[in-house]
Amino acid sequence: MSKIVVTGAAGNIAYSLLWRIAAGDVFGEEPVDLTLLEIPDAVRAAEGTAMELADSALPLVRNVEVTDDATKAFDGAEAAFLVGAKPRGKGESRADMLAANGKIFIGQGEAINNGAADNIRVLVVGNPANTNAYIASKAAPDVPRDRFNALMRLDHNRAQSMLADRLGVASRSIERLVVWGNHSDTQFPDVTYATAEGNPVEVDRDWYTGEFIPRVAKRGGEIIEVRGKSSAASAASAAVDHMRDWVHGTDGRWVTAAVPSTSEYGVDEGLVFGYPVAGRDGAWEIVEGLEIGEFQRRRIDANIEALRSEAEVANRLF
Repeated sequence: MSKIVVTGAAGNIAYSLLWRIAAGDVFGEEPVDLTLLEIPDAVRAAEGTAMELADSALPLVRNVEVTDDATKAFDGAEAAFLVGAKPRGKGESRADMLAANGKIFIGQGEAINNGAADNIRVLVVGNPANTNAYIASKAAPDVPRDRFNALMRLDHNRAQSMLADRLGVASRSIERLVVWGNHSDTQFPDVTYATAEGNPVEVDRDWYTGEFIPRVAKRGGEIIEVRGKSSAASAASAAVDHMRDWVHGTDGRWVTAAVPSTSEYGVDEGLVFGYPVAGRDGAWEIVEGLEIGEFQRRRIDANIEALRSEAEVANRLF
């Protein structure tokens, strides 16, 4: 791995993420060139971040560059974390937010299409992440669609932690957990196939449907209420987990990743959808052949409909 791009580089998520990349937590003991992409008004702040990276004298960092030029930033890039996005403004509809982000992610997708390395991997962190990834991929027709992912590992990690706490076990002992769908309130954290310490998970139905599912989906809002700021370190940590496992594999363990559908489980082809996946040979493999019950089907279908509606708005931007 060589050139790594992080957008929204002056923000809090990027601030937590960059040192993890620089320490080798994502790509291993391989030297990296870091490119920090920001909007013009935030370039000076990103330059301050670059100064701190330099002052850290990290042995794996060969170079740090700051720019507001997407064409320059993505030229030769082998991995990109698209963190920067426009949040929803007061009184703004979701369609308005999608349109505003469309301009950002169309431009970045075009730059990736025209200049990124053949082995590029793109992880969209900025919300609405699933549809932003859909837009960026659509703007990059020469790049295989499966190179564009959206971050749902944060939802997976939240669900894993909450379930482990409920069961009184270590988070690492939870396996075969999945969060289906969209990184939004409709997401479906599913424990149907989950195990804890190798044993099938059994939980109270009322807790599962009335507390666990909505709390995982709304955890970001809970953190804002308690902390006064949005999730940053946990989002960065999830981005590290996602990209590391995409590159190095998961040794058969299931994780959640939002990847372009090829119609698995009835999802429209092309929608960027949260699935159970395993990392193998530098690629994701969707876990197929799972039996889907009626309750699961309703929840999955709600996410399909939500993402289908967002894709319809996104398609009008082209």
